[in-house]
Amino acid sequence: MGVRDNLMRLRASVPEGVELVAVSKFHPVEALREAYDAGQRVFGESRANELCAKAQAMPEDVEWHFIGHLQTNKVRQILPHVSLVHSVDSERLLRLIDSEAARLGRKVRVLLQLHVAMEETKYGFTPDELIGFVTPELLAGLDHVEIAGIMGMASNTDDEERVRRDFRAIRDTYDRLKAGALGGHDEFSIVSMGMSHDWPDAVEAGANMIRVGTTIFGEREY
Repeated sequence: MGVRDNLMRLRASVPEGVELVAVSKFHPVEALREAYDAGQRVFGESRANELCAKAQAMPEDVEWHFIGHLQTNKVRQILPHVSLVHSVDSERLLRLIDSEAARLGRKVRVLLQLHVAMEETKYGFTPDELIGFVTPELLAGLDHVEIAGIMGMASNTDDEERVRRDFRAIRDTYDRLKAGALGGHDEFSIVSMGMSHDWPDAVEAGANMIRVGTTIFGEREY
């Protein structure tokens, strides 16, 4: 099956109201172009150099999402190209994006990254840390960043109940923020969770944005 067929089959199964981010990291521009020609406009990359190179090679109406761990020294490089950063995992990174966006004279949409998975290696705030972090004072100090939602990953395990529990914890944290400091902020609307192997569970738990690579592009090329 080619990229186009994979994408069409996936789209037919993703419920209305759930945005599909095609995770194109490590795949060649030709594969992205095939997805683009099939109507896909939102692509996710996790390395700054790769995102910038592809942004220059692809049409201008592509919406680029940065989905990997973002090092502070790469912020300036990616900001001219991205429409959404999924992986804000510290106050330092958030404030740096704000100041770089000010320099560019634009607003940048970001998602705050949650850590609910078993793996210590994953980045992000715990639910309680995030609830404590997002205060009216924090929001008032951000002129060029729009907190558009949250992002998280489930544990990498065959234990489906654990996976579903992780997704529920992410959605629950979103709901707590929406009922608290981010109530009245209409732009705070995205719950990004779920990948090729677990997105149906994520959608069931309340995801409205999923990040799918392998199902569309096949196993990545190293």
